[in-house]
Amino acid sequence: MADSLTLDKSKEFAIRIVYLYKYLCSEKHEFIMSKQLLRCGTSIGANLSEAMYGVSRNDFIAKVFISLKETAETEYWLELLNKTGFLSDAEYSSIDNDCKELIRLLTSIAKTARQHATKE
Repeated sequence: MADSLTLDKSKEFAIRIVYLYKYLCSEKHEFIMSKQLLRCGTSIGANLSEAMYGVSRNDFIAKVFISLKETAETEYWLELLNKTGFLSDAEYSSIDNDCKELIRLLTSIAKTARQHATKE
């Protein structure tokens, strides 16, 4: 099913999101968008972890798609924080690259799982 590389990357990404949230609150005094970012950025790995114990292939696929949607939402908040000056271009670029990598990995997992589900 989902490989441990993706699970590990989602956990490392969540850790970066937590540190970014703390930075945005303490240094930039931004609380609203950063809370949204914290919520969706940490739920990626949580949903992927839940997918690993899905009761069926369809349950697994659904959880992977939730992770993918949360990653897309995270990408949105990161871009908004950058466009509004809370994240510099360098700060944004670094974490956005990781976000885009997760999107590629989750898209591939979802596509493969869905193809296998149609063959069963």
